[in-house]
Amino acid sequence: MSADPISEPVSAEATYAPLIEAERAAEADAAQDEKGRGVLRFYELAKKQEWQVRDLPWGDVPPIPETRAGASPEKKERRQAVWRSVITQQLQADELAVMMAGQLLNLAPHPEAKLYYSTMVQDEARHVEAWLKLSKEAGGTAEPDPYLDELVKMTLEAETLEEKVFQMQVFFERLIIPRFRLIARSSRGTVLEDVCNRLTIDDGIHHSAGVAYERVLLEHASKKTKDRLIKAANRLLPLFVKHALWRPKERAWIGEVMRETDIRRLQEDVKDGIRMAASLGLDVSEIELPFST
Repeated sequence: MSADPISEPVSAEATYAPLIEAERAAEADAAQDEKGRGVLRFYELAKKQEWQVRDLPWGDVPPIPETRAGASPEKKERRQAVWRSVITQQLQADELAVMMAGQLLNLAPHPEAKLYYSTMVQDEARHVEAWLKLSKEAGGTAEPDPYLDELVKMTLEAETLEEKVFQMQVFFERLIIPRFRLIARSSRGTVLEDVCNRLTIDDGIHHSAGVAYERVLLEHASKKTKDRLIKAANRLLPLFVKHALWRPKERAWIGEVMRETDIRRLQEDVKDGIRMAASLGLDVSEIELPFST
């Protein structure tokens, strides 16, 4: 899920004005005990934000960054292979996200949440369509991330809806946003940049909707249910670390160069996740950190 070429720090904080406005309104709804209205706001925003794969600048700009003129065929192929591997990880993630979003749509008992998840399923399917077209333009796919498959399996098999929403939307969706920003900054003037900028907004909405719905689910949840979320986090975090540090062979050398930066980002991500869990009223004192933060 990560992009490597740029090491400058980025955050998951929303910069899209309508999303910032919806987040503030949802917080106000929660304060007035109208949490369901907060979820509905993100459904309405998702409908306004919808885009189509045909809207992307196919043929007007390169699909991925081009190697400088005069570079050897070998260097061009190595560079193309790096970008293929980046695209493959995003394709893999969104193919799995379609399954998770579909599961949330089927399980959510609240009408407002079902409305929202109907848009989220469409979003994830649209993302898959975009990545499939882009991977073809980039020359195919590369090695998938084995740890990502395990993370998604853990979420799909989670026993409660609270766990599923927390893991996918509150945790995963927030963590991918800085990665999209890194990829976009590394691929200026390409279809890849355009896709990542659009997905930054989409996944920001997914995350914020998940936070709003988790408030609804946890409002009357038992201590046992809340404790399950912490136990699930302790099972998930070590696997997430392996996922975040994994690189396919095309980018193995980058993984070595970027290891310290990756670990620093991981520490920031985990701290962010703990703060988010605490804001939902969860007791985070039992969270076991997979490394020193």
